[in-house]
Amino acid sequence: MIRRSRIRLAAALALIGLIAVASNGAVAANEKTVDSAPFVQQVGTYDYLASPNYQGLLPISSILNGTTIGLGTFANLDGEMVVLNGIVYRVGTDGVPSKASIKRLTPFMQAVNFNPQKSTRLAPNTACSALPQVIDKLVKSTAGVVAVRLSGVFFDVETRSVQAQLPPYPTLADAVSTQTKFPLGRVNATLVGFRQGPDARGIGAPDLHLHGLTKSLGAGGHVLSCVTGPNVLLEVEKTQGVRVYTP
Repeated sequence: MIRRSRIRLAAALALIGLIAVASNGAVAANEKTVDSAPFVQQVGTYDYLASPNYQGLLPISSILNGTTIGLGTFANLDGEMVVLNGIVYRVGTDGVPSKASIKRLTPFMQAVNFNPQKSTRLAPNTACSALPQVIDKLVKSTAGVVAVRLSGVFFDVETRSVQAQLPPYPTLADAVSTQTKFPLGRVNATLVGFRQGPDARGIGAPDLHLHGLTKSLGAGGHVLSCVTGPNVLLEVEKTQGVRVYTP
């Protein structure tokens, strides 16, 4: 009964956030019209994870159809999820990506049918921690949710994955403290994710949240840090808002 109450509370909070983010996105100016921009399709919320609760809410298939990029995790935080070209990959604590069944449950997932509105070649040696400011300047807004894709050669890439957690769930900070880090160094990779504005607080992870895969599909995970190489392409799409799905 307690878990069900928590899920209903998370759903209520998510719907409130949806209204706020969608309303803000409706007045955003982009190269494409607002009506042509997509909504982020989402299961659960970041606040749901932080409650903490890692119980799977819905199968991945519930929002995957028609989406091309995304990220998230699996029930019980069992690995990092990367959606690339509509295919779902799981990166476990061995650091190796593998295709995941879309029948698996997820407590948190964001995906979108990505059609970039703007793009730019990033200056070499740009730290990924500096990307939120670059993205905000490109879309001329700090509000709403921006879908992001970066591709090219990166330096000093470090990713991570988290081992599965069992009830009673530890706090998110404690769960992440057991993370396995992967120092990948110089790699050709694609990174995907979302920049959450202040009005989307609690819906997605704060600021810029990126997961990625190497071009060879030999490594990946949640991106902790990276530095751009000589010719990294940044593509962005300001979304209309977020549609949150919960049981």
